[in-house]
Amino acid sequence: MGTVMITGASRGIGAATARALDADHELILVGRDADALASVARTCRSARVVTADLTTPDGVSAVADGISTLDGVIHCAGVAELGRIDETDAAQWRRAFEVNVLAVVELTRVLLPVLRAARGHVVVINSGAGTTAKPGWGSYSASKFALRAVTDTLRGEEPGLRVTSIHPGRVDTDMQRAIVAAEGGTYDPSVHLNPDSVATAVRHALESTPDAHPTEIVVRPRRH
Repeated sequence: MGTVMITGASRGIGAATARALDADHELILVGRDADALASVARTCRSARVVTADLTTPDGVSAVADGISTLDGVIHCAGVAELGRIDETDAAQWRRAFEVNVLAVVELTRVLLPVLRAARGHVVVINSGAGTTAKPGWGSYSASKFALRAVTDTLRGEEPGLRVTSIHPGRVDTDMQRAIVAAEGGTYDPSVHLNPDSVATAVRHALESTPDAHPTEIVVRPRRH
């Protein structure tokens, strides 16, 4: 049993990951919605809740404060806003990079001493948009491409750690509902991945045999 931190744990993939790991891990659940985090924690055997905004120095400090041992961190927090480049302003691009890239970099950086000590595991929930860019997805896709560069760099710089980048297709979450609405479509949850399926991929990565380093996992919805 090890101690694992999950960001974005209040809903979606983060909450599903907490459920998937609860039986045999001590959990640290991180997010901005205190009530939603508390609700997830109540379903867990052992979970500590930290309410924090990881785009701020105070938020990162609050999360890292007092952690003396950590076997893994799973970065699930993220934002997605659509729009053509000629329709989006700099503020949208900043939000995408602040949440999807810089928060991941800064939290990982401050946790590196305890992760190194444990020869731990960093798991990052990326996206299919982190490998393929398409019209209307500029700010989100650019942030996810950058996030992939971060994980590749970290993997090379920290050979004692395992660093896994998970690239799911569209997942049935509140974020996905907002995306489909922005696209003008009709939402059908059955065509999307269940968050539990992505959480299963996280668990498989963490449970890899000691000789294995799962560097990248791609999960797509199965066609009916």
